[in-house]
This record gives sequence, structure tokens and C-alpha cells, in this order.
Amino acid sequence: MEPFDRIDIQELPLSVPSIRRKVENFLVRNALRLEEVDLYLAVLDDEGDILAGGGLRRDIIKCIAVSESARSAGLSVPLISRLISIAAERGHTNVKVFTKPGNRSVFESLGFRLLAEAPKAILMENGRGLEDYCQYLRGHHADGVIVMNANPFTLGHRYLVEQASMSFRAPEGRRNLVVIPVKEDASRFPYGERLEMIRRGCEGLADILEGSDYQISSATFPTYFLKDLSDASETQMRLDLDLFGRHIAPALGASVRFVGSEPADPMTARYNALMKEILPSFGVQVVEIERLKSSDDRFVTASRVRERLDEGSFSAAKALTPASTWPYLMADLAERALRMELDAPLKPGLVGPDSNGAHGDMDYALMRRSIAAIRPYFSRMALAGSADELRQLGIDAEKAMLAATGGVNGHRGAIFALGLAVSVFGRRMEFAGNQLDMQKYLAQTARVLLDNSPADNKLHSTALSHGEAAVQKYGVKGARAMALDGYKDLLADWQPYYHGIRKQPYALQKTLVYLIASLDDTCLIHRVGYERSVQLRGEASDVFGVIAHGIDNEKTESLLKGLCDRYAAEGASPGGAADMLALTVFIDSLLS
Repeated sequence: MEPFDRIDIQELPLSVPSIRRKVENFLVRNALRLEEVDLYLAVLDDEGDILAGGGLRRDIIKCIAVSESARSAGLSVPLISRLISIAAERGHTNVKVFTKPGNRSVFESLGFRLLAEAPKAILMENGRGLEDYCQYLRGHHADGVIVMNANPFTLGHRYLVEQASMSFRAPEGRRNLVVIPVKEDASRFPYGERLEMIRRGCEGLADILEGSDYQISSATFPTYFLKDLSDASETQMRLDLDLFGRHIAPALGASVRFVGSEPADPMTARYNALMKEILPSFGVQVVEIERLKSSDDRFVTASRVRERLDEGSFSAAKALTPASTWPYLMADLAERALRMELDAPLKPGLVGPDSNGAHGDMDYALMRRSIAAIRPYFSRMALAGSADELRQLGIDAEKAMLAATGGVNGHRGAIFALGLAVSVFGRRMEFAGNQLDMQKYLAQTARVLLDNSPADNKLHSTALSHGEAAVQKYGVKGARAMALDGYKDLLADWQPYYHGIRKQPYALQKTLVYLIASLDDTCLIHRVGYERSVQLRGEASDVFGVIAHGIDNEKTESLLKGLCDRYAAEGASPGGAADMLALTVFIDSLLS
């Protein structure tokens, strides 16, 4: 066998189709499947065939295999060692591996220790991650524990905690129930938001602990080594419960785990059944609490809330959640509005899934990064207690956006407009459905926000924008003036129009063209000059007059494509109309 330092370990770029097929075929020959990895390393023979290979996904080693002809060459140890070194360079000091039970000794020889086991898989780790987390848990002794995802936190989650908390009352008022949120970020609501929702929603009922990487979910459990994929869910659940029983419950001193009943989802029902089968062997009783029903006699579930959000109905989602969750629902709807605008094709001059429009510095992926960067700030804006706090959050969101896009202004106007609406609605839920009140409070908040804050870095993280410069030069009505007017035109005209056609084909594109025809778009003025922007407004008005009156979809698409080609050729980008389209969709969801 060659010394480790003389073994040539190469990274194989899986983005190259031929190399990806090569790795897939190598793994198939070794009864494995390729799963998503951040990188894949391999040892090749003189002909370029793979002798050994292995991948890394964040802190998890995956897809380790050695060809039959090289299994006596000792290649797995240097390969795994290299993957561990790369993981450490990337900040992961606790590296995990899910593998077959028969591979336990190989990983033990490299310093891994067993964390959990099931008949067809084991979980091992080479650091102190789980021990450190258990040390943290030992400082939060509790007889009862609830583990929840809360995607998002509903009235049903609160009911579960209320019922469980009544079962345990420790001496001197000390809470004897803890809630642990699932940490992995494969949910619609990111971990940070879910943790905040649980803390706010369970105040006075239980201690809310930090989540960890030691809840094994279907999103984090790899299946590449399972011969039969039908075994995946059962194996994942058994591993998760084994880890909880071996480590989490003893560290807490917990003797009871509470869980909500599951009358509808077979997978969750099976998890509950396995919980009752496995945890008693670790001295943990499982108490199942009947799930809460809403007024329509249906069970309150997070999936129902997400369905209502998908439909753009804040009022329907709100009815299934406590008030403490509402700011996070608004953040989700703000992101939804931005993504709907971005995802719509055939938008003249704008970035979409089909085109970069008039932009050479932006593309679809960049705009997705921009939206993801500003999402966390919307819930904070809804909770902001002052104009100064709201202003600073806008600046911070802008900085996050610019960091994500490499300095490109993807959503500066949207941060201001949607942030203003989120803040107003977050403080005044009672005017849901009342446009006049909403206009009044939008205008009031805009005045306070903009008071003594000229168009400079008091409101933005960067200097005067091109749009603001156009306002000063041509005296047109810009973003600030529309805000100070409480978005009167939007509430009186654009939102009612969109609401009436929102289920029709090309509803977003029709609304956008209507907006282009209606606005002195300062972004457009900057791009093509004031006189040409007036001409483009007239052209948009002519097109809208045709597509708004029931022509067939093919003709609508043709007219939209003509506008797109013209705007792209001229470098004309109606960014202000794009911001107002997103705000229109967002406010429509708040009023629905």
C-alpha cells in the first residue's frame, strides 16, 4: 500500500455531466446511490477509473465506496481523513456519518463513536458535538419534553404545550417542561424564525431550549446506502428515537415525551407508534394528546396554515395561529410577493426565469439570493417599536442584500415599500380589509419614518439612488411621495384590479403593464430619459388596453413578448413598477 501522503486524492466536479455519470456508475457497482454533496473526492487508477470515492455535505460524510479490486489497498482511511480535514477547514469540527452497521469498525478506527443505531443504519461522530449539547441540556432539567418543528407555530402547538404544562408543576413555580425546536433548515420558515415563534408563543408555559443537529429528520437522513428505499423513513425514525432515548432524555432527566395525535398523516402516525415502542425501553413514557380542532371541526395543522399562505390569505392563516406568530406570517407573505414577481415570465425589462430583461448585472439566481437575504428582516420590521428601529432594520436589510448580491441593488425599493407595509400592519391588525385606514396609517408611518431623513444615508446604507436623483431632476412622484400619500393609487386602483383578475392567466403581467402605464417610474426615467419614459408609458397603455379585455392567451403572450424585446433592446427597466407589483400582491394578501 502507498503511504497516505503519496496517494493522489482528487476532487471530481459533479457539475460536469460525464463525470457525474462516472461517479453514479461507480456507486451503483458498489450498491450505493449518489446523493447531494458539496464535493466528491476520489482516488483514480492509471486509466482514470475510480478506485475509491467519498463525498461531503456540510458536516456529513456521504457516499464512501471502494472498488472491489482495491479493497485491500487501504484507501478508505486516507480518503475519509481528507474529507474530515476539508470539513474542519470549512468550520465543521464535528463530522458525522450515516452508514451500514457493518462499517462501524472502519470509522471507529478513525476516532468516530456511535451515537445511534437501527437495524439497517448507524450514526457516528468524530467530535464532541453531541456531548457538548448534552452538557447544555443538563443545565435545563425537566421531567417532560416536547420536540416540535413549528413550521409555523400554530394554535395547535400552543394547545399541546398548554396541555403538557398542566401535567407538570415543579415546586416553587419552576417550570418542569421544555420544548426543543427542530434545528435543521429544510422548512419553509427558517430555524431562527421558528425558534422565535415558539418562544413568543409558549411564554409562561415552558422553557424553550436551543435546537441542535441531533434531531434526525427525513431532510437530513441520507439513504444512499439502503438497498430498499422503502426502508428509509422507518430507519430514519428509529435512529432519531434511539438517539433521543440514549442521549437527549437522560441529559434532561426527562421521563415523559409529549406528542400530538396524528389522525391524517400516515408517516407522522407511524413515528408516534414507533415512539411508543422504542422510548419506554429507555425509561421514557410517551403521552399522546388529542390534536386541537378549529371552528370548522378540522384539525389545526401547520400544513393548513401553509396552504392558506400559498393562497395569499393572511386572514385565513391568522385564524389558525396565535397573535405571536402573525409577524412571521407577514414575513412569509412578503417573500411570497417578491418571489411571485420574480418568477413571472414575460416581464418587460425585468429579470425573470426566462430572461435578464434589460439587466446585464442581474440574473434570476442573483435576485433569488437578494430575496433570501432580506427575508429575515420583515418579521423584525413587523415587531419594530419605533421609527428609528424600523429605519435601522431597513439599512441592515439593504446591507445584507448587497452582501448577497456582490453589491448589486436587487431590492432596495422593495425593502422600503414592503418594510413600511409590514411595520404598519404589524402594529395595527384591526384594519384588515379596510383600505382607507390602511392608507392613513401607511401615510402616517411614512411621515414619521422620513421625518428629518432626507435622501441620504440616514435612510439607506448607500448614497442617493438613481431613482431619487430622477425625482430631484424632473420633479416626478417617486417612491417617497407615494409612501407619504399612503400608496393611495395602489389601494384605490391597482390592488382592486389585481384582486379581480388574480386567478386568471397572466394576472401578474397584466397588472405590471397597468403599473408601467400608470407610473412616473424613476428607474425607467434613469435608464432611458424622461421623454422616452413618457413614450413607453403610452405604449404600455396601448398594450394594456388590448390585453385587459379578454383576448386569447396566445395574443396576450405575443404582445407581452413584443414589449419585452423592445425594453431589452433599449435597456429600459421599470424597476419602480416591479416594486409596486410586489407591494400590490403583498397588500392584497394582507387584505384577503
